Amino acid sequence: MLHLESGHARGRIRDRRRVRNHLGSVHAVALANLGELSTGLALIGALDPNTRGILTGLEVTYLKKAKGVLEAEAQCSIPDVTSEVEQSVEVQIRDTDGEVVAVAQARWLLSPVPGTQK
Repeated sequence: MLHLESGHARGRIRDRRRVRNHLGSVHAVALANLGELSTGLALIGALDPNTRGILTGLEVTYLKKAKGVLEAEAQCSIPDVTSEVEQSVEVQIRDTDGEVVAVAQARWLLSPVPGTQK
């Protein structure tokens, strides 16, 4: 991770052989992993210690071949969690030219930790 604070995370992945596909670009699942990690750190890092979150869905739109160093940035607001609530977090993944190569939308289910009160 390049940057991590409450509600904001920025990560990077290098284009290297082990993350490439047969087309010579970064594999779709490597991009999805970077996106999920970034949304999770932005969100979970900002939660109250008595709140937990679990990923319930991840949708990725691939816009162009991903090559070179790629950066993902996720920002989110944190709701007041008094019961189960779904929170959506978007992440954009950009190449070194600043062009968006993929956008991911992660759905997180947030809830109070059992046995705790707010």
